[in-house]
Amino acid sequence: MSRRYDCADAEQRAAGLADAASTLRMSQLVVLPTDTVYGIGCDAFVQSAVNALLAAKGRGRDIPVPVLVGTVRAATALVENLGPYGQDLIDAFWPGPLTLICRANRSLSWDLGDTKGTVALRMPLHGVALDLLKDIGPMAVSSANRSGQEPATTVEEAEKQLGEAAEVYLDDGPCTDRAPSTIVDLTSAVPRLLRRGLISEDKLRAIAGYIATDGAPQPAASGPEPEPKPESAAKADPDQD
Repeated sequence: MSRRYDCADAEQRAAGLADAASTLRMSQLVVLPTDTVYGIGCDAFVQSAVNALLAAKGRGRDIPVPVLVGTVRAATALVENLGPYGQDLIDAFWPGPLTLICRANRSLSWDLGDTKGTVALRMPLHGVALDLLKDIGPMAVSSANRSGQEPATTVEEAEKQLGEAAEVYLDDGPCTDRAPSTIVDLTSAVPRLLRRGLISEDKLRAIAGYIATDGAPQPAASGPEPEPKPESAAKADPDQD
């Protein structure tokens, strides 16, 4: 039976984080709050756990799973480089609702799906998520819902959709923002907006100057998040937080 912890209570939060970390080390799945929506996650370096995450969501490998990190140092270890603007964007918007798509470090032994050599990275602005990430390391995380269904903004919504697929549910109340993270592709010389989200184009341009948009989709106020154009350098998770 899945275990649920109320992170508003200090004792339950501590117990929940310890249980979640132990569960992740056993290659099992955990539902956690973020600053956008609830996510379902696993150790990013355990293939069986990533496969279980995809199965829990009812999705194939064609849309790879994003990775959440607890520190900038962890993020830089996962990529070949951040390009000319990546560090400036990180300094301005992390932790927060900005997902960066970069060329993955080729020496890493992991399989997040059909990534075409890239990885989608984000550091969430949420205390529970950051505490877990700093303990366990990079996590493969997608929104805590069945693919094609509405993203979960409460732990109850996540549990209704995912049930026993996750061993641990960390409950920190309703998410404050239903809008997803903004996604920027840094795999070419010019940053490219793949999905509009909480961070506006104007704020991105204030840091990076020019941002290519190519008709990046605008997410609806609710419901599943749209997928970027197929010709994008890397497919972003349509259910991503």
